[in-house]
Amino acid sequence: MTELAPKYNPQEVEAGRYQEWLDEDLFKPSGDKKAKPYSIVIPPPNVTGKLHLGHAWDTAIQDTLIRYKRMQGYDTLYLPGMDHAGIATQAKVEARLREQGVSRYDLGREKFVEKVWEWKDEYANIIKSQWQKLGLSLDYSRERFTLDKGLSKAVRRVFVQLYNEGLIYRGEYIINWDPKLRTALSDIEVVHQDDQGAFYHINYPLADGSGSVEIATTRPETMFGDTAVAVAPGDERYKDLVGKKLILPLVGREIPIIEDQHVDPEFGTGLVKITPAHDPNDFEVGNRHDLPRINVMNDDGTMNDKAGKYAGMDRFDCRKQLVEDLKAEGYLIKVEPIVHSVGHSERSGVQVEPRLSTQWFVKMKPLADKVLENQKGEGRVNFVPDRFEGTLERWMENVHDWVISRQLWWGHRIPAWYNKQTGEMYVGEEAPADIENWDQDQDVLDTWFSSALWPFSTLGWPDEDSADFKRYFPTNALVTGYDIIFFWVSRMIFQSLHFIGERPFDNVVLHGLIRDEQGRKMSKSLGNGIDPMDVIDKYGADALRWFLLNGTAPGQDTRFSYTKMDAAWNFINKLWNASRFVIMNLPEDAKPAQKPDISKFDLADAWIFDRLNHTVKETNRLFDEFQFGEAGREMYNFIWNDFCDWYIEISKVALYGDDAELKARKQANLTWILDQILRLIHPIMPFVTEKLWLSMPHEGKSIMTAAYPEAHAEFDNAKADEDMAFLIEIIKAVRTIRMEVNAPMSSAIDILIQLDDEKNEAILRDNMEYVENFLHPKKLEISGKIKAPKLAKTAVIAGAQIFVPLSELVDLDEEIAKMGKEEARLEAEVDRASKKLANKGFVGHAPAAVVEKEKGKLAEYENQLAGVRDRIKELKESR
Repeated sequence: MTELAPKYNPQEVEAGRYQEWLDEDLFKPSGDKKAKPYSIVIPPPNVTGKLHLGHAWDTAIQDTLIRYKRMQGYDTLYLPGMDHAGIATQAKVEARLREQGVSRYDLGREKFVEKVWEWKDEYANIIKSQWQKLGLSLDYSRERFTLDKGLSKAVRRVFVQLYNEGLIYRGEYIINWDPKLRTALSDIEVVHQDDQGAFYHINYPLADGSGSVEIATTRPETMFGDTAVAVAPGDERYKDLVGKKLILPLVGREIPIIEDQHVDPEFGTGLVKITPAHDPNDFEVGNRHDLPRINVMNDDGTMNDKAGKYAGMDRFDCRKQLVEDLKAEGYLIKVEPIVHSVGHSERSGVQVEPRLSTQWFVKMKPLADKVLENQKGEGRVNFVPDRFEGTLERWMENVHDWVISRQLWWGHRIPAWYNKQTGEMYVGEEAPADIENWDQDQDVLDTWFSSALWPFSTLGWPDEDSADFKRYFPTNALVTGYDIIFFWVSRMIFQSLHFIGERPFDNVVLHGLIRDEQGRKMSKSLGNGIDPMDVIDKYGADALRWFLLNGTAPGQDTRFSYTKMDAAWNFINKLWNASRFVIMNLPEDAKPAQKPDISKFDLADAWIFDRLNHTVKETNRLFDEFQFGEAGREMYNFIWNDFCDWYIEISKVALYGDDAELKARKQANLTWILDQILRLIHPIMPFVTEKLWLSMPHEGKSIMTAAYPEAHAEFDNAKADEDMAFLIEIIKAVRTIRMEVNAPMSSAIDILIQLDDEKNEAILRDNMEYVENFLHPKKLEISGKIKAPKLAKTAVIAGAQIFVPLSELVDLDEEIAKMGKEEARLEAEVDRASKKLANKGFVGHAPAAVVEKEKGKLAEYENQLAGVRDRIKELKESR
């Protein structure tokens, strides 16, 4: 046994422990082919920076599940890995280069990618050190990266197969364009926010000179790409204009007036300019009417040569100048300020530009339909909480084709090549044999394309003979935030169903967001972010994990606070002190925990083992249902209330007594219960439980490989639970009375207990040693017929009334003297108020409210005085 420090110190407890686990290979699968497999593949953090509290929450839950299942005898695999995070990482590296006065174009593609790999190595090492600090039992021998050789092979296989099946295609469409990063964005990489803007009302003259029409637009700089003006079919206001031509202001080009169902006749003037290369709705209108598509911008958001004299200007500078010119030429009618929702790039923050572009797309409807159909059967993905299944289904029902190409240099190059002579396109997993005659597509794939394959590509697919793939797929649980369902969860599901034919994971366990104490989302702009590593430095990993696991119910947000962290540390310290007490009171030759013989149990033993059994049952059930907060509450109540506050205190009677046999039984019971507690809570608190378990008699090299507690039917004892609850209520009631009258436990007092039935009397008499030890009575009377004292403190509980004569709690002479002084003070106040109210000058001249207030004071003093006199009378009678 090891002597423990008087106070829990997380830094000392956790120092070096993780490396010991690694050295002993405790994180690898057991290799026991008879054991049932259980696997979790870590949601790969982006190599853009350090882990945040959300990552800590994810991984604390995952590691808790893995440790729980490992102790239950499962063959567990917790597989680590990271995501290359194309746009996000490239943006970070470009920002670093800008600080050095260098751009990616200065370096060229190859040198720039080398710089990104350097960034990846730097932050991958940081993330791994953070995983270790959190205590994650990851099998690093299987670590993966979304750009490693195996995953790259899987990405090429998926792309080529989807292309051959007609589910990947290349086409010219309006896409979301990030002018800063110069790349396409998918819809879910666009964040909408309210911006100050305006409706610019512009006159478009009719070509025949018969007048003009009023057009309102929020983006006048795109008018160089206008190829029509549309009205709603059947709009009586404009029926005579349909088919006529308009002159595009400042440009002079003629454009037709057409009818199209896209136009809302109730909105604005009912006339809409059509710019097929710069608006997704206009793109569809242009397709229906075979309109030309004129792109007026460069990929960096500047105007191109189609904008005439405005070529080279930034799009917003162009807008300002163009409006001035329209005003000068008499085309501008008015500018109407508005606030409208505008899309911004999630990564760079700039306003997104809808832009005509040739991109690669995934045809989503057939894949989405498979997901919707699968969710109706037994092989469905189980969502926890189940309400979030609706989020998946709604997204799949309304899905758009997915733009998967990105104009970046960091990522998976699209496996398409173009013949230098013929322009022919070749798509394949490997480059053409005569590669010198071909140019590979310059674009890379969206990061989510490779992340969507994560549950099976990490296990060796597309090699379906991979031992890991055959053993551990599908994985058992995905733990992630609810905000990522459509980004990632949905894509993993449809790719797995399409390529493997089954779900990628059995369960999706969703948590919410961690907010600050005021309920605000943590962000750099608010400066309210919390570094989980700083929290660990102060409180320890176990305290942080305990807070995260007990913070909320599945799917709910939680608020971080240092008050909660203090409470977590206090709980661990309570466990530490209880463990230290038990270990200090064991004999030198103490044996590892052994299941006790219930025939030797007294009431307290039977009760604590029944409570332990209940806690074990509930913890197992709640862990299996992913109700970690509820499981934590069960453990907390048992450890703090039942074990520490009651059973340990009760056991001190035997531990400090002269009965050697009874003492040995209590020592054995305490050893077993503490052993079970440490095993029970280990999945959440790995460091401190390992330290405490190794400090007491034990078998095995780590608690990690010890069996998780199971309930034992022979420990169930409802009667003991009921009887002990009665005994505890008696003790608590007397303690409350002592506290109310400031009578310390060191003072013996008379206690009278009136019982409703003989059963309760037997409970007290059979446990008289505990009753006397915890009540400290001078005189104890237990009976079904008690004459209540005239003056006593009384407590009523189910099955009993408790009376403590007041004469036992106070010095009557001293109390009478004190009450006499109070009587004199109140008599003086009554006399003063009475004389004041008898004064006609006061009553006649003072405001009515003041007089009434004084009358109220007099009545109150008189009531108090009567109460004091009654109290003095009672005290004198009780002498």
